[in-house]
Amino acid sequence: MWDFDHCDPRRCSGKKLARLGLIQDLRVGTRFRGIVLSPKGKQPISPSDRAVVLAGGLAVVECSWARLDDVPFSKIASPHERLLPYLIATNPTNYGKPWRLNCVEALAAAFYLTGFDAYAERLLSGFGWGDAFWRVNKHLIERYRTCTDAASMQAMQDRILEELETAYVLSRAPVDPENTEPEDLLVANPNHAPPPDSSSDEESEDAAEHESDGGDDGPSPER
Repeated sequence: MWDFDHCDPRRCSGKKLARLGLIQDLRVGTRFRGIVLSPKGKQPISPSDRAVVLAGGLAVVECSWARLDDVPFSKIASPHERLLPYLIATNPTNYGKPWRLNCVEALAAAFYLTGFDAYAERLLSGFGWGDAFWRVNKHLIERYRTCTDAASMQAMQDRILEELETAYVLSRAPVDPENTEPEDLLVANPNHAPPPDSSSDEESEDAAEHESDGGDDGPSPER
């Protein structure tokens, strides 16, 4: 990771990965041959990137969502810059918010999408809330993993966003008094699960990047 020291070290997921020996710091200007998760990417990561990850690894930028303009992205060079598709954050700072992934979530997402599940689980295991990331995003990740390349990933994301928009519109529609069929209240929506207890865990203010509107957790490399 390229670490710009924007975040509280006690709450930064990237710095915690470094303390655990699971990530290596890069100097600005260092050329990286693997996949770089960046808001400057032109295409989403996809299962077709597996060979690049296997050969060169993954890199992220540890910085604050609120300070993206301070990051010299032009000096973070890679021939393989990628975005992350629509996913939902489960870190304590931005739990339940789409796009707002922190560093460890972004890395885990990229590993899941390229077929390195064990790597994703190893990174997330260092965080008390880490297992929630797979539970909340499993239905999305499994759909993305049916794609073959960046174009099909983009099409899948567009389809998912359209479905979400349709569901939202239907949820706002007036209730039909003639419809007496009861709603199945036993079906839980994982996106509405209560956030994990963060009192004993580190809340990350960092992230890996994204081109969406910012937040306070770091640039997540999503759409």
